[in-house]
Amino acid sequence: MGIFLLLFIILPIVEMAILIKVGTLIGALNTIALVLLTAVIGAALLKQQGLATLLRANQRLNSGELPAREVAEGLILAVGGALLLTPGFVTDAIGFLCLLPGSRHWLAAKALKRMVVSGQAQSFQFTMRGGNYRQGPGFCRDDDVIEGEYEDETDRGRDRIEKD
Repeated sequence: MGIFLLLFIILPIVEMAILIKVGTLIGALNTIALVLLTAVIGAALLKQQGLATLLRANQRLNSGELPAREVAEGLILAVGGALLLTPGFVTDAIGFLCLLPGSRHWLAAKALKRMVVSGQAQSFQFTMRGGNYRQGPGFCRDDDVIEGEYEDETDRGRDRIEKD
């Protein structure tokens, strides 16, 4: 908690000092225009990257996977968007790092390594339509039939090599 208090005290002071220095170099109106420009570019980038992350999460959900990486990236995108809307160059730089795909993937991987997912996969038994089903990871009924076709293509590859 002490680090956040320190950030809330030090970061605004650093932002003000940088804004004053840039303002004296390029002028007050140009500094304000630059801050607004970074906010507009950041909002457009946030919209694009947020939509792409949402679509990836939807695809993973449809395939039966948990979109843990996409959720972490979504949180990083939200933080990055908030930082870009905050006036200042340091927060803009951090916000852009959160929005750029390479650094965002790296941050999400770091965040997911620190997360602990606890829980236990449990099997359970219930009756449905008069038959006993054992439900849970890796369980199926003995009379389940999976139909399909099989063709061994390794022999086909050997025939091609011998013909050549």
